[in-house]
Amino acid sequence: MRVSMAGWALCMVLVLAALAGTVAETRYEKFLRQHVDFPQTSTLAAHRYCETMMARRRVTAQGRPCKPTNTFVHASAEELVAACSQAPDAKGFHSTPTSMALTTCRLRGRDTHPPCAYRARQVQHHVQVSCLNGLPVHLAGSYPPSQ
Repeated sequence: MRVSMAGWALCMVLVLAALAGTVAETRYEKFLRQHVDFPQTSTLAAHRYCETMMARRRVTAQGRPCKPTNTFVHASAEELVAACSQAPDAKGFHSTPTSMALTTCRLRGRDTHPPCAYRARQVQHHVQVSCLNGLPVHLAGSYPPSQ
């Protein structure tokens, strides 16, 4: 009986490991989840937007410290993918050719454990991304359009 129970347990571990591998999030999917909100989710107040989106998109998770800063881009994924076709700068970042609506969420206060309170700042900036295989995988920063 012990051998068959151990064999069953091993089989279940292998099945669960295989299933976990099939639902793993790619770097591009993580980028989309953490940074793209298009069209922009509407909320009553800007700070509620940050707290709602950070929790909804699992940027902050139970048992983990609050992320100090996160930016949501209110443009389509296709527009951000198009940035990867732009020539990279000296640091290897690709910039969007046009400015985009952004909401940057910054942690308020010093408490780094949930519940997390954020301050929102909405701007119109160009976005800089790191790309892998033609897809954005990291939001490196943003900068205002030249005047």
